[in-house]
Amino acid sequence: MTKDTILIVEDNRDLCEALQEILSFDGYAVITASNGTDALGKMQTVTPDLIVSDIAMPQMDGFAFFQAVRARPDWMTIPFIFLTARGEREDIIRGKLLGAEDYLIKPLTQEELLTAVRARLDRSQQIRIATLRQAYETSLTVLANAIDVRDVNTQGHVERVVAYVMILATELNLHGRLLDQLRLGAILHDIGKIIIQESTLFKSESLSATEMKEIRKHASAGAEMIRDIEYLTAVAPFIRHHHERWDGKGYPDGLSGENIPLGARIIALADSFDNMILQKPYKAAATMDQAYDEILKNSGGRYDPTVVAAFQSAWQAGKIHAVRAEWGATNNKAPQP
Repeated sequence: MTKDTILIVEDNRDLCEALQEILSFDGYAVITASNGTDALGKMQTVTPDLIVSDIAMPQMDGFAFFQAVRARPDWMTIPFIFLTARGEREDIIRGKLLGAEDYLIKPLTQEELLTAVRARLDRSQQIRIATLRQAYETSLTVLANAIDVRDVNTQGHVERVVAYVMILATELNLHGRLLDQLRLGAILHDIGKIIIQESTLFKSESLSATEMKEIRKHASAGAEMIRDIEYLTAVAPFIRHHHERWDGKGYPDGLSGENIPLGARIIALADSFDNMILQKPYKAAATMDQAYDEILKNSGGRYDPTVVAAFQSAWQAGKIHAVRAEWGATNNKAPQP
């Protein structure tokens, strides 16, 4: 496992060596510098995971060094801990105003140093993971939208389905990791359509039986595409089964009732509702009210009654209309009432 690298910037050689010894013994890789200028030079070849810097130093003090670090986009997220002499209240206040993550007062104990360093590195790792997840989710959304970008009528479909799904999840009082899985499932629910020929996917007339069979492959194909990706394994059943029906007349496996994963039941309703209000070459767009009535009419048939009840509650609270208003009509018309 790669060690975290810590940069110590301290002009007091004895203190610098003592800090280096403590951190090295605890398993960190440590580099040292005697002032800000020296530190910036070393950072040209090594990017530390955390910086511990004195404030009062010759040539370039800790404040100037901190500002130089934060001026570089690739260094902006490096956690920074100031070292300050006891009683230098002004230093502490100024450091906080600049945005330093923490400060330590000299002389400090081994426990104080290690506790601060571990806490800052843990927090940095949490932020890094959250940032990567956000970037990953954004990338998946772009990929999912690439399927629909060729058809002006479906632009924004992915984002609206995600929004409806998260509203329903809130109404159903769902929590924890399931929310993340639902969001990813909603983003990727139609990812399997990437294997469908454009001539079939965007046909302006009604589909033949053969073409309909091809279209129906997208649910199982999408699940197969992601099932071996560790981060997405739990999402695969939502994608495979989002065209199942509560009454067992859906596809690909003809599951019914609670045998259908809850996430798939939620995505099924959200997907259906948005598709109803989309203008398609082979059908006119339903109004919001018409689509709403169709959802309610098919409770216990196509849709899980509990999910329908959640949709009805969200509708009455104005949450569904808010999504439509935010994203507008995809066919360049005003949102329908």
